[in-house]
Amino acid sequence: MVFARLGGGRAPTGIITSRVFQRFSVRRPNSLFSLALVAVVSFLGGAGLVASVGVAGASTYRSLDIFAKVLAYVENSYVDEVDSRTLIHGAIRGMLATLDSYTVFLPAEEYRHMKADTAGEFGGLGIEVRKEGDRLVVVEPLEDSPASRAGILPGDWIVSIDDTPTANLSVTEAVKMMRGQPGTKVRLGLFREGFSQPLEFVLLRDRIQIRSVEARLYPGGIGYVRIKSFQEKTESFLTKALGELRQQNGKELSGLVLDLRGNPGGLLDQAVRVADRFLAQGEIVTTRGRGGKILDIETAHRAGTEPDYPIVILVDDRSASASEVLAGALQDHGRAVVMGTTTFGKGSVQTVVDLDDGSGLKITVARYYTPKHRSIHGTGIEPDVVVPRDGQGIAPPLPVLVAADGEAAETDDIQLRVALRTLRSWDAFLAQLSAQVQTAQAE
Repeated sequence: MVFARLGGGRAPTGIITSRVFQRFSVRRPNSLFSLALVAVVSFLGGAGLVASVGVAGASTYRSLDIFAKVLAYVENSYVDEVDSRTLIHGAIRGMLATLDSYTVFLPAEEYRHMKADTAGEFGGLGIEVRKEGDRLVVVEPLEDSPASRAGILPGDWIVSIDDTPTANLSVTEAVKMMRGQPGTKVRLGLFREGFSQPLEFVLLRDRIQIRSVEARLYPGGIGYVRIKSFQEKTESFLTKALGELRQQNGKELSGLVLDLRGNPGGLLDQAVRVADRFLAQGEIVTTRGRGGKILDIETAHRAGTEPDYPIVILVDDRSASASEVLAGALQDHGRAVVMGTTTFGKGSVQTVVDLDDGSGLKITVARYYTPKHRSIHGTGIEPDVVVPRDGQGIAPPLPVLVAADGEAAETDDIQLRVALRTLRSWDAFLAQLSAQVQTAQAE
C-alpha cells in the first residue's frame, strides 16, 4: 500500500494512503414510512386508500387489498384462534425481510431494551455474557455492579436464571431475564471451576451504567483509550479520560492509541463529537440518501481540539458503522495512522421510528461517506498498516515495527504492542514509510 504525507502541522500527523477511493454520502428520511403506515391502517379500518395514493402511487396501495383480504380470511376462517397483532407484526417482518438486514421491526419490549442499550443505562446485574454451545458464560462483570459485588467471576457458567435453565436460551433472552427494575431480586445458579456443585447467588438489580470508554497510561507518556461503543455520553467520557491521562502523566501526552476494535458503532453524533476532538477543521462525514442526495455534512470546529500529538487507531473486522466513520475521518485528514485489519463495512444510516403501540421501526435511510468521498458500506476502512491479530504478515514490513531483541512484552495484545512501538519510534516510522513511498513511486 502506498502512503503519502499531507502538508501542514508537525511531522507526526500526516499519513494516509494515496490510493484513490470513491466516496459517497447519506441522509435520513423520516416521514415516508409514517405516511405509508397511515395508508395501511386507513385501508384496514375501512376508510379506503384514495387520499393517501399520492405518497407512492395508486398501484402500490391497491396491492394492499390483497393483504387486507388475506388478513380477513385468516382472522375469520383459520382453524385456530389467531391474534391480529401477531399476524400484522409477522407481515411487517416479512415485508422488511425483503430489504437489507439492518431494517427491522422491533416489538415493544425489544425496542425498550434497544433504547436502554443506546442510553447506556438500564436496570440489571451488570454481567457481560456470551454463548459457548449451550453454555451461558460470564465474560466479565461490570465494575461496581451487583454481579461484581456478589463475587461473580469471568468464566462462571450461568446454568439458571430464576430456576429457568439457560441451555436453550439465547443471549438476548438471558439478558432480558436478568434486566428489570432496580431493587428487584433475581436468582442465578452457576457452575464454577473447582466446585462440584452449582453455586446460587441472589442479587438485587441496580441501575447499571455502561462505561463506553476505558483508558490507561503506558510508559513514555503514551495514552491508551478504548471506545467500546458510541453511547449518549461517550464524548464526555473521552474528554474526562484524556484529562485524567494528562494529569497522571504530569504533562501533555506524547501520543495516543485509540482502540476501536470490536466497536460495533452506535450513535453517530457521538462519533462525530469524538472526531471533532482531534480535528480543527474540515469535513468529518457526509450522509447521502435516496438518489445520492446530500442530507447532511458534519464538520469539525477548532474549539476544544486536542494538541497535535501522533495517534494510532486500532481497528478490526468487528469495527463497524460509527467507529468506521471516526477512523475514516481521521485517516482522510492525515490525523491518525490506522492499524489492524479491514473494518466490517457497515456504512449505512438507520433511523428509528416510534410506533403507536410502543414498538419501533429501524430503517436504513442513507449511507456514510468519509471526507475523501469513500463509501464505507460493503468495503470498510482499510488500515494504513496491516497488523493481523497474531502479528504475522505486517504490511508494509517496516523494520521499526519489528520487536527489538530483549524488548519487554508489556501486553499480550500484539496489535497494541505494534501501535505502542510505532508511537515510541514515530520519527523513524515516518522516515521508513517515506522510503517505502519513494520506492513505490519509482517502480
